[in-house]
Order: sequence, then structure tokens, then C-alpha cells
Amino acid sequence: MRRDILPAAAALALFGATEASAQSLRTAQDRTADLFARDRAVAVRDRPQPAYDALGIRTGGFTVFPRLPFDIVQDDNVFAAEDDRQAATTLRLRPEIAAKSNWSRHALQAQARAQIDRNLDFDSENTIDWNLRGAGRLDVVRGASITFAVDYAHDHEARTASGADPITQEPVAFDLASASLDAERARGRLRVSARAAVHRYDYRDGFGETGAVIEQDDRDRTVFTLTGRADYALSPATAIFLQVISDDRDYDRIAGRPLRTSSGHQTLAGVDFELGALVRGEIAAGYIRQDFEDAAFGDLNGFGGRAKLSWFPTQLTTVTAAAARTVEDTGVIGAAGALRTDLSLTVDHELLRNLILTAQATYADDAYNGLARTDTRFGAGVSAVYRLSRRYGFTAGLTWLDQSSSGAAQGPSYQNTRFYVGSTAQF
Repeated sequence: MRRDILPAAAALALFGATEASAQSLRTAQDRTADLFARDRAVAVRDRPQPAYDALGIRTGGFTVFPRLPFDIVQDDNVFAAEDDRQAATTLRLRPEIAAKSNWSRHALQAQARAQIDRNLDFDSENTIDWNLRGAGRLDVVRGASITFAVDYAHDHEARTASGADPITQEPVAFDLASASLDAERARGRLRVSARAAVHRYDYRDGFGETGAVIEQDDRDRTVFTLTGRADYALSPATAIFLQVISDDRDYDRIAGRPLRTSSGHQTLAGVDFELGALVRGEIAAGYIRQDFEDAAFGDLNGFGGRAKLSWFPTQLTTVTAAAARTVEDTGVIGAAGALRTDLSLTVDHELLRNLILTAQATYADDAYNGLARTDTRFGAGVSAVYRLSRRYGFTAGLTWLDQSSSGAAQGPSYQNTRFYVGSTAQF
């Protein structure tokens, strides 16, 4: 659950109240017979494996899925340091349990998850993170649904997270409370959807090497987001859309610190398509703007967009490319957000029915607002997932990260390599 930009770790491991969680609750009913379905090919990681998928424990109208992953992680630069690199080994336990309804209409699900890290070399890196989540879907009529999600997480900022402060004695901890409400209606060639979400971040102060307090209260904020989207199907395999996103980022006011409060919007136009069982994707481009309340910070504006393309050269291989340009909040002192460009390329291959291999490369560029600093991050990784049976499996992986920082107020530049092996028990 740690806030690390490295690909697989992320985030959605937090089970936040996100658009992805809402989509996971959708049924065939919602997908109308269906000018908007993009399912002629199934991605390697989405393909059901009846011989190896957990059956869960049925109780009444619900099925419960307990899991217990355990990992050993070897890190060659645990503090993300430029010069004095310190290696460390971490034992990581990630118990989780999920319950999902078995109803033919409507849906409920709940999840609880924890991540317990015990570093064998540095006690300062011991952490306990946890997350509670609930979500539901109300099927109104055919093609119309309302989805809600609530989430509460206690987490920490990884040493290698973008903009993380490397000088705190311990990783900076924070709490995140989230809620979202989604509505969607599809009829004929037209589909409209709306989403409202709120996120509340509450950071704990850090401490420097001398014990001095490193203030984090100026990062505490409440973020409100409203999204509206309209899709029009040109054919059963192609639709054009217009999306408008508005946000208010309300930061706590701290004496002696510039106020980071801002409001912003994105307007994007795009196309979502499927070319037989070979390629599918979504591409959108438009305008992005973020206006800051404090005159010390200049406003951010310019080109915005996102793209995701999946290529299926064979039924056993999925190649996914993604790109995005967004305005992100940051913990860097003196900066009010960053204009971020993200690129990634992922290849998943099913070598055996129970063995999936993955390779990934990532690039990120953060240009900080109010500060002469730009961070560039290159990442790469390989991993393997081996399922021994329905109940047991093994994982292994290697990740590499290179961050370089430039500008008059440049941050740390470093490299980090991690190797992990793990096992999973599930029911």
C-alpha cells in the first residue's frame, strides 16, 4: 500500500474510491448489448483461470476471499540517497480479506487490507499500513447504474516516491479518507456519466536527523473533484467522447508557509475504439489549467491528455502503452504542485497456464510550480507470477529506478534496485 511510483506497487493497492473500483462493480446489464463494450480480446492478467482462481468461502449471499501474501524484499538504496547508499532486507506481510455479493442485480463489496514491513537492518523503516473499503452498485434500469465507494487508509510515503523528503528519520505517514459517487446511463448510441469524489489527506510531521520537526501540516488538504463525460458511438467498435473535470484543492492554512490552495479544470476530447481482437484503446487530448490562490505561485496551463493502447499480438501476450499529462500535488517545500508527464510500456506473457511473465518500462517528468526544479524518473522491472494451485502461488521480481533532478532548487538524484521473492496463500 505504500505510495511508490514504481509500476506494480501502486496504488491501486490502496483500494481507493477510484473510477477503477466503480468499474469493477459493473454488470453485463450496464454494458448494454453493447455499442461501448471493448471485450473481443481478454488481457493476460484479466483472463479467468478456472483451475487456479480462488473459489472463496460462500456465506449467505456473499463470497469471502482471504489472502495472505508474504514477501522478502532486498533494497540496495533503502534511503534513496545520492551517495551513502545503504542496503537493507525487509520482511513484508500483506494480509487481506474481501467479501463480494453474489446477487443477480445490485452489488456490495467490502475489503480490509494491511501491509506490515519489518526491516532487518533499520528499525526506522518498520511500517504498518492498513486500508478499509466498501463499495456498492445500484442497478436502476437496463443501462443505468449508480455506484458508490468509501475508503479509509493509513499509509506512508515511500522513500522513492516522487517528491518525497529524503531527510526525515522515518517515512512520512498520512491518513487518507475518500468517498465517491458515480452515475451512468447508456441508451442507444449515447452514454453519459458523472462522478463526484472527495479525498481528505492528513500528514504526520517528520523529524530530521537532529530531532528537529519537519512540518507536514501544509500538505493537509481536501480535494473535491467533479467529472462529466458524454460518449457517442459511431459504430459497435468506435466512440467519440467529451470529458470535463473540475477540482478544488483546499489546503490547510499554516502560518509562515505559502498557501497551496488551487482550483483547476481539464477539457478533453477523444476516441475510444477496438480493432477486432488485435488492438483497443482510448486517446484524449485537450486543455489543462490550475489556478493558485497564493500570488507567489504562477498558474499552470497548457496541453493535457491521456492515452492507453492495448495490443494483443497473440492470445498469450498483451502489450500496453500508456501516457498522461496532469497536475499533481507534491510534498516538495516551496512548490505548489507539479505538471507531470507519465509514459509506460508493459508486456504481459502467459508462458504457461499458471506462469505469467511481465516486463515494464516507465518514464515520468515533474516540472514543479513555484520552484526551479525538474525531476526526471526512469524505471524498469521484470516479474513472474507462478500459481501452484488454487490456494498457493509464488512471485518474484526485480525493479530499477533512476531519478535525476535539475534546476537551481534541484532535489536528490539517485538510483534504486529492488529484488523480491514471495508466496501467497488464498482460499
